[in-house]
Amino acid sequence: MWAAPCQTGAVGTLLTAGGLALAFSLFLTPLFVRLFKRLELGQFVRDDGPKLHHTKRGTPSMGGIVILLATLFGFFVSAIVNGGEGISASSLLVLFMFIGMAGVGFVDDFLKVHHQRSLGLGGWAKIAGQTVVASAFGLLALQVPTTGGHAPASMAISAFRDIPALDLARIATAVPAVGVIAYLIWINFLATATTNGVNLADGLDGLATGASILAVGSYMLIGFWQFNQSCFSPTINPDDLDKCYTTNDPLSLAIVAAAICGALIGFLWWNTSPAKIIMGDTGSLGLGGALCALAIETHTELLLILIGGLFVIEAGSVIIQRAYFKATHGKRIFPMTPIHHSFELMGWGEVTIVVRFWIIAGVLIAVGVGTFYFEWLS
Repeated sequence: MWAAPCQTGAVGTLLTAGGLALAFSLFLTPLFVRLFKRLELGQFVRDDGPKLHHTKRGTPSMGGIVILLATLFGFFVSAIVNGGEGISASSLLVLFMFIGMAGVGFVDDFLKVHHQRSLGLGGWAKIAGQTVVASAFGLLALQVPTTGGHAPASMAISAFRDIPALDLARIATAVPAVGVIAYLIWINFLATATTNGVNLADGLDGLATGASILAVGSYMLIGFWQFNQSCFSPTINPDDLDKCYTTNDPLSLAIVAAAICGALIGFLWWNTSPAKIIMGDTGSLGLGGALCALAIETHTELLLILIGGLFVIEAGSVIIQRAYFKATHGKRIFPMTPIHHSFELMGWGEVTIVVRFWIIAGVLIAVGVGTFYFEWLS
């Protein structure tokens, strides 16, 4: 009898957070479009890219600011309305990663606009910024206690839950400094891969936004399922202790994911082709950071290969292209990378590419979430 009203209230909080964030981005984005135009914060397009992209020159960028503000509005107003539900160390750390990575992206976007060129921060400078944010997140996630008294993250590499054989805490027990360094290297690898993967996908109107809705939305489902099957729940069936989840504050993670999703859906209304506003690195790096944090705190890090499958494909095409280019002294596998540009050069329409890539992302995410559920069943 206790679980039903609890679950009903949880669903209400999810809907409130997502709905408020959606309303904010849907109705206020036009105001930001006019503001960014007045401040001349327009997109700069590289000359060696597809010719059709030249029409995007001057489109307001830094739309990630809208997504971030909408997320914060939806999340915190929902928490206030629902008596503080959703605010926890776990959810605040996701927002920390979101804001921190968005800050790195903002500097990159600002330099592009200020210098009127397609390159902002240098490669190493961007990685340095990402490293600072990811390392701070990683250390805090091991130290800050949650409502249950446990840390939001663990030192074990995870897939559907922590993998005992890949627990870096074993190294830390023997040689503490080496164990912590190994953990931070793993966290930084995940953060760099995820943020740059989303960033590379942000090359066509609505592509990264739609794919991010699906990816972050999957963590709303995963977080809610872990909340229902939590090892820390007073209603957990003793027979299910072998398959319950040790995720800390899973409901709060689902709520922050719902707020991000709502913000993205409202933003997509204006970001779809022809885009009135572009998320820029502020949005793509921030979203990548949030996605990474959700994976770490739900203990589903390796599952990101499927949930972020489209981003893996986009980043993989760039890595393969560069490696082949260097190995063959100038030859290319793809006409242009990230790979969505290759399809543009083949004559595919922008909307066609975006919708088909969304389908690919959706299929991979469905496989990922389905595998997550199947692991629980088995």
